[in-house]
Amino acid sequence: MKNKIYWLIPALAFLFASCTATRNAQQMTLSWEENFNQQDHFDTVRWSKIPRGYSDWNRHMSNFDSCYAMRDGKLILRGIINHSVPEDTARYITGGVYTKDKVAFGFGRLDIRAKLNGARGAWPAFWLLSQGMKWPDGGEIDIMERLNSDSIAYQTVHSHYTYNLKMKNPKQGATGKIDPNDFNTYSVELHPDSLVFFINNIRTFSYPKIQTDKEGQFPFDRYKYYLLLDMQLGGSWVGKVYTEDLPVEMEIDWVRFYEFKKKK
Repeated sequence: MKNKIYWLIPALAFLFASCTATRNAQQMTLSWEENFNQQDHFDTVRWSKIPRGYSDWNRHMSNFDSCYAMRDGKLILRGIINHSVPEDTARYITGGVYTKDKVAFGFGRLDIRAKLNGARGAWPAFWLLSQGMKWPDGGEIDIMERLNSDSIAYQTVHSHYTYNLKMKNPKQGATGKIDPNDFNTYSVELHPDSLVFFINNIRTFSYPKIQTDKEGQFPFDRYKYYLLLDMQLGGSWVGKVYTEDLPVEMEIDWVRFYEFKKKK
């Protein structure tokens, strides 16, 4: 009898987990998707090219056509050596798109399926920023950041609480394994009381809303967020770019947003 009980406990736990996963899946409905099925350009009603900036992540952003492509139903974003834009003094140029002022996301689950081709100095990213709020007060949700040719991806949360106040509790990030030679799916769920991250549907970590007297710990229940998909090169985190590894590209197959159904 004792051995039978030990066998029964994990079986019941598995059944409960399966039922919970099914119940959670039934609470979501697909409300927006992008399959990149256009022949020669992305949908400009939904997406814009990310402009050049002064931070590590956007200092090489360019609207040059060679940084972008549509291929076999996928959006291609590239990091290349700048041979062809003489009026641009940047040594490298990169492609990135965002939904800023066009599409914003609230509570629900965002899935992005993509293949990240590696290079030394490559830093592709998928992330969310708040619509209409300055950084970091509105928060930042990093769904995927990958360095070089790593077999892991980083998923992180930033806010006034984590960045300006430098608070470390709760844990603000984690890594998860990826297949560096194939497509992987990167996900985040935005709940009123937490953010939950996944890679290939395996949960990596969650960031909860907590009771605290510090400001800005969880702005994610107050704003809508726009999505950024970008290929980045170089910077203090990823390190030196090796020109012999370029061009490098990532292939984005699709983006899907599932809205949470309201409980009755």
